[in-house]
Amino acid sequence: MKFTLFISFVCCLAVYGRAQLQLDQIMKGPGFVGALPEAPEWSVDGKLIYYWKKHPDSLQKTYYCHDLSQKQTKVLSKNAWQDRWVWTPGAGQLNYIRLHDEKLQCLDVQTQQVKSYALFTNSIWNLQVQNNIQTVVFQQGQRLFVFDLQNGLAKNLVSYQKAASEKRSSDGLSQTELEFFESVRKQELQSTKLDLPSVKFISFDQQGALQVDPTARFVLLKEEQQPEETATEVPHFISADAHVYNEKARSKVMNEEPTQHLYLHDLVADSLVQIDFSGLTQMNTENRALIIHPAIFAKTKPLALLDIRSADNKDRWIVCLELETSQIKELEHQHDSAWIGGPGISSWNFETGTLGWLRDAQTIYFQSEASGYAHLYTLDLQTKTKIALTSGNYEVHQVLLSKDSNSFYLNTNMYHPGARSFHKLDLKKLEIKSLLSEQGAYEVQLSPDEKQLAYRFSTSTNPWEIYTCSLKNPKDQVQLTTSTTEIFSTYPWQKPEVLSFKGSDGVSVYARLYSPKAEFKNGAAVLFVHGAGYLQNAHHYWSYYQREFMFHQMLLDKGYTVLDVDYRASEGYGRNYRTAIYRHMGGRDLQDFVDAKQFLVSQYGIDSNRVGIYGGSYGGFITLMGLFTEPGTFACGAALRSVTDWAHYNHEYTTNILNTPAADPEAYRQSSPIYFADGLADPLLILHGMIDDNVQFQDVVRLNQRLIELGKKDWWMALYPVERHGFEYTSSWTDEYRRIFELFETYLK
Repeated sequence: MKFTLFISFVCCLAVYGRAQLQLDQIMKGPGFVGALPEAPEWSVDGKLIYYWKKHPDSLQKTYYCHDLSQKQTKVLSKNAWQDRWVWTPGAGQLNYIRLHDEKLQCLDVQTQQVKSYALFTNSIWNLQVQNNIQTVVFQQGQRLFVFDLQNGLAKNLVSYQKAASEKRSSDGLSQTELEFFESVRKQELQSTKLDLPSVKFISFDQQGALQVDPTARFVLLKEEQQPEETATEVPHFISADAHVYNEKARSKVMNEEPTQHLYLHDLVADSLVQIDFSGLTQMNTENRALIIHPAIFAKTKPLALLDIRSADNKDRWIVCLELETSQIKELEHQHDSAWIGGPGISSWNFETGTLGWLRDAQTIYFQSEASGYAHLYTLDLQTKTKIALTSGNYEVHQVLLSKDSNSFYLNTNMYHPGARSFHKLDLKKLEIKSLLSEQGAYEVQLSPDEKQLAYRFSTSTNPWEIYTCSLKNPKDQVQLTTSTTEIFSTYPWQKPEVLSFKGSDGVSVYARLYSPKAEFKNGAAVLFVHGAGYLQNAHHYWSYYQREFMFHQMLLDKGYTVLDVDYRASEGYGRNYRTAIYRHMGGRDLQDFVDAKQFLVSQYGIDSNRVGIYGGSYGGFITLMGLFTEPGTFACGAALRSVTDWAHYNHEYTTNILNTPAADPEAYRQSSPIYFADGLADPLLILHGMIDDNVQFQDVVRLNQRLIELGKKDWWMALYPVERHGFEYTSSWTDEYRRIFELFETYLK
C-alpha cells in the first residue's frame, strides 16, 4: 500500500483528559481487558456456583467454584471440574444420573454420595432416564441397553444395523469459474464426469437419533439421507516440519437438501412403522425433504411432541405423535416465505427451540413469530386454543419454566431493542413482573430451589461479571467476580450513544455512535459492519467485538466519528427486519449503510467525501458490495475475512437466505460481490486468514484473480498464514488493524 504518512500509535498527548490508546495494547483483547467469566452454573444442591475463564495468552481454561455460604472462590483442577454435578433447569432426574469416564454414576443429593457402575470399555452415550427412575437406557453403537440401578445389570433392549451409503449430486460450481476466469478457460480443464451408482444410506445419529419413551416400550429412529458432500481442503503453509499439509473442511453450498424419515418401533408388538407426515398443512408433496428434531415425550401418556421443519426451512410443524397408534395430530403450523427463524425458534438444522409440555399430555408451550416478533404461546391439545402469553414490539430471548409449572422466567428486550432484562410471568394472573432491568444485559441461571439467581451482567463500557441475588429481593445483588485488568478498569471509556435513524424505506435503523468533542472532530467518519448477519451490536451491553470497541475509542481520540449500524438482518428487531435480505444480501442491508452515511452528513456535519467502511465476515462482504455496487459512496473500505461468492459458503446458513444455487441462481448472482468486481473505483484493503475454515482463503484468492484480470488498481491484500476465521495471535490482530488505521488516515483525513 502506497502511504505517505508515518503513523505512530504511542501517544504523546492527551485527548480530552485521557491518555491515547496504543494499538498493540488493545489488540491483545482479553489480555488487555481481562479474562471474563463464562457460563455460570449451579451445583445440584444450590450451594456452589461454577464458572470458567479462558487465559488470554494460552487460551486454556481456568475453572472456578464459589461457595455461597463461605463466600469464598477457589480454583478447581480439571479433574475436579469434570467431577462436578450441576443443575440443569427442567432436566429433572437427569441432573443426578450421568455417564462419566465410561461409568454410570448416581448422586444422592442429600448425602452427596456418588455411586458408580462399571459398564463397557466401548463408548456409550445417549442417556435416557425412565419414568421409574430405577432404570436407564443408553446407546452403544446401534444398540440400546436398559440398565437396572438396583442390581447393576444391563440387558440389550434392541439392536439396529446401518445400510450402505447413498451418494447424490455435487455443488455444480465449475460454470462460474469458466465464466469468470480466462486462465481457467485456457487451461481447458473440462473433463467428462461419470455418474456413480447410488445406494440407500440409513444413518442413526450417535447423539440421540435413537430415542426411547419413558416406559421403554417405543423407540423412535431417524433415517437420514444426505446429498453427496465434496469436502474442501484448507492448506497449512506454516508447519513444524516446513511441509504443506491439507486439512479437510466443510463442503460448499449444495443443490440438494438432506432429508429425514421417522420410524416408530413398538418393542411389545415387534412392529416397525414409518410415520406419515404427508397430510401436514402445505406439505404439497409426499417427497418433500424434512428435518425432524428430537422428540419430547410426555411422562403420563404415550405421546411425543415433534418439531418438524421443511428442509428449505419455510415451514415448521409442531405435531403430537400418539405412540400406540403411530398417528400424528398437527398442533401448530408456521410458514415464512423467507425462512423460519427468530429467538426460541431456531433454524431447521439446529436444536429445537422453545418447546415443551406445560401441563403433561394436556398443554404445550412454544415460540412463534406470528405477530412479527418472537413471543411465547401455549396450546391446549384438546381444544386447540392458542394463547399468546407475551406480546408487543419486542422479542423473548430465553424461556425457563418453573418447577411447579405456574410461572415462566423470561429474558426479553422489552424496554429497549438493545437491552436484555429478566422477568417473571405468572401464568395464573397472566402478569409479567420485572426482576432485573438495569440498562445492560442479563444472562440468568435459576437455582435448584428457585429462590436465587446467578447471572452475568454487563453494560457497554463494563464487561461481563457474575452476580447473585435472591429472587425475593433481586435488587440486593452481590458481585462474585472482578475480572478486568487495572489499566482497563481505570481508563475513562466513552459510552457510545445508542440511537436510531430512518432508513430510506422509512424503517428505524438502530446504531451505536462514537462522537468526538467538537474541538477534536476531523470531519471524517467510519462505518463499522458487524459480522454474522443475524447479530446485534447497537446495544447497551458489552460488545462481542471488544477489540473493535477499543479501536473505535482510539479513532475517537483521532477525531473520527464512528457509527456501528445494526443493518437489516440484525438480531433483536423482529421478523421483517430479520428477513429483509431474503434473496438479496447486499441489497437492503447495504442500503442501510448508504442511509447511515447520509444521516452522519446531514446531522453530524461529516464530509460526504470522507466516510469509510469496514467489517469482518458478513461485515467484509458488505464492505465489498458497498465498494463494488456503490462506487463513490465510500471513500475507502477494509474487508476482513469476507465472503466473496455465496455459492462457496456453507449450505445451512446460505440456503436459508438464498435458496439453493440450482433453484435460485439469480439470488446468488445479485448477492455475491465477485459478480460486481468491475465496479471497484475506490481504495480497497482485503485481509484474510489463510487457514480460515469458515470463510475460506479460496474466497479471496478467486476475487484476487478476478481483480487482476479486470485490471483494477488501488486495492491491496494482506494475508495471515496461521490465522483462522477468528484470529488468535496478537501480532496478527495488530498488523491487521494497523493497516486498517493507515487506510483511514490516508484516504479519510
